[in-house]
Amino acid sequence: MGLIEKSSGAAKILIVTAALFVVFAGIKTAANILVPFLLSVFIAIICNPLIARASRYKVPKVLAVLLVIALFVVIALSLAGLVGKSLTELSLLLPEYREQLKDQFVWLTERLAEKNIIISPALLIEYFDPAAAMGLAADMLSGLGSVMANLFLIILTVIFMLFEASTLPKKLHFALADPDMRLKQIDRFLVSVNNYLAIKTLVSIATGITVSLMLWAFGLEFFLLWGVLAFLLNYIPNIGSIIAAVPPMSLAVLQLGVPEAGLIGLGYFVINIVMGNIVEPRYLGKGLGLSTLVIFLSLIFWGWLLGSVGMLLSVPLTMIIKIGLENSEEGRWFAILLSGEDDIKEPNKVEI
Repeated sequence: MGLIEKSSGAAKILIVTAALFVVFAGIKTAANILVPFLLSVFIAIICNPLIARASRYKVPKVLAVLLVIALFVVIALSLAGLVGKSLTELSLLLPEYREQLKDQFVWLTERLAEKNIIISPALLIEYFDPAAAMGLAADMLSGLGSVMANLFLIILTVIFMLFEASTLPKKLHFALADPDMRLKQIDRFLVSVNNYLAIKTLVSIATGITVSLMLWAFGLEFFLLWGVLAFLLNYIPNIGSIIAAVPPMSLAVLQLGVPEAGLIGLGYFVINIVMGNIVEPRYLGKGLGLSTLVIFLSLIFWGWLLGSVGMLLSVPLTMIIKIGLENSEEGRWFAILLSGEDDIKEPNKVEI
């Protein structure tokens, strides 16, 4: 009997693994359809608290939805115009930055040659090309811009989702076999996801504004572009701030000098410490964290599965999965594996 149970357990693991690979292959194939849909869900979750707050002031739902969508369109078009213009200007200036970097590397190799350290300037330029440092940021922003080409479809999807948001919990309750048992779990899941994304978005906006003001004070070019990048990458804790700091620091070395670039790096560090370790935990609380390894792996996984937009949404998507697993007895063990050290000490309890 023991051998049969072991073989059946191994077969179950193989079946589940094969099913997951089939699902992932399907998601990757349908990425062009899924990415705008996921972006729509993401935007709808962020906008839904505004609709709920407007209803408290007796604002008609139709009017509230139209006002929120109009605000979103204005912000989206403004950011798209800013990012597009900045990326175009940056691409035109990159050859000039390369020449500046080449001159600096020639001076550096001459000083090293005096110490009998022979390094080719071409080799240094190849490995420390500012275009390579800014390439990831440009690819991410360009990928997001290509998705925003479907802006009309995204807006329509968000509108329908906002109108359906109030009835979604009730539909989920009745769709399950025993709605009374699952009532608290579904409510907790939806509230947790809404709170997480809403607070994370506000903190990301504050981070982007603070970074832009800091870079403007230093006189760095394209400070608004780097602020937008900091806003987007703030959805990726820990490593997101590092990725966001690399392009402006690379530019600061060329435009302002090494000491100023170091101060800018210090500024990024302080902003990340304040926002990530003081402001955000105060409103999100403990028990919603992911381990650093999971964050890095989710960045790679969702980026491979959904492209650059998947990288930007990697942590929110993983966070939603973790919240859902925390609210089920069967999946709580996997949620603990995704958690950080603090969550392992005090795992969340499921309310039933």
